[in-house]
Amino acid sequence: MYKKFYGLTRNPFELSPDPYFLYPTARHNEALACLYYGVRRHKGFVVLAGEVGTGKTLLIRCLLNLLNHNQVAFAYVFNTRLSVTQFFQYILGDFGLSPGGKSKSEMLLELNNFLIDRHRRGLTTVLVVDEAQQLRRDLLEEIRLLTNLETSQQKLLQIILAGQPELDRKLDAPELRQLKQRIAHRAWLEPLTEAETQGYILRRLELAGARGRARDLFPEAAVKVVHTHSRGIPRLINTLCENGLIAAYARQARNVDPEIIEEIAADFRLQPEQTAAAAADNGQTQNRKAVLKMLLQMLESLEGGREVKPAPIDTVSAGGSHTS
Repeated sequence: MYKKFYGLTRNPFELSPDPYFLYPTARHNEALACLYYGVRRHKGFVVLAGEVGTGKTLLIRCLLNLLNHNQVAFAYVFNTRLSVTQFFQYILGDFGLSPGGKSKSEMLLELNNFLIDRHRRGLTTVLVVDEAQQLRRDLLEEIRLLTNLETSQQKLLQIILAGQPELDRKLDAPELRQLKQRIAHRAWLEPLTEAETQGYILRRLELAGARGRARDLFPEAAVKVVHTHSRGIPRLINTLCENGLIAAYARQARNVDPEIIEEIAADFRLQPEQTAAAAADNGQTQNRKAVLKMLLQMLESLEGGREVKPAPIDTVSAGGSHTS
């Protein structure tokens, strides 16, 4: 909707983890190198942890892209609420094997034969488990037992567990100490600093076609407000910036100013002191409804095949419509 107005070729702040938009901070580079080294050196277990929204899944997607170019076979499990049988059925299916109607022991035998065949051909095989903090302890124990699939020199299956800080706390449980002791490498992702937040926003805008106009579109003052309310968490940065562009477009503004970001942060309850009652008291509620109605009308017009330029909004605050 706003791309043509701001001269962009794609949406710069989509929430989907697209490796094209990776912003390689020192910590992200270190974490990616740690994962890749653990896989290529057949270290067995590697753990990636970080707070919600810090980019773990994006980093995993970047790793999988690297593995694709190096003849590394991988099974990628992102739904961790599975039974033990479902878990083995899933990973066999992802490896291109047939799990249908087999018992657990039969699936393990087929998996072992698959791993041995790849090892003989000098090929690496990886199991990646995302959202691993949700794994039940019995399933974590089954994953640990998979490391027993090995030769005298190295592990046949490399395993990466990625999850939120709860994963580390779960691995600290006494009954999982055997698994914890087998972890060869750990990587941790942290929120972005203010300088990194600015670099993150500008890089995404440039990659989306801003062509040198990124600093004009998101002035430094607006970036500071984004960092304050997002606390440097990339997912929240994307949410604030995406909705900032929509709101600025609705006002026909050539840039996203700090006031717009403040209003969006209030709507998303990113200001702890902000309450729904306070928002009503300052008169923003009706303004947001008016902007939302206008944007819906514009979308209907676009779907009908004609572009409609929004009328100037003098009395309406643009802090309310925050859906793309």
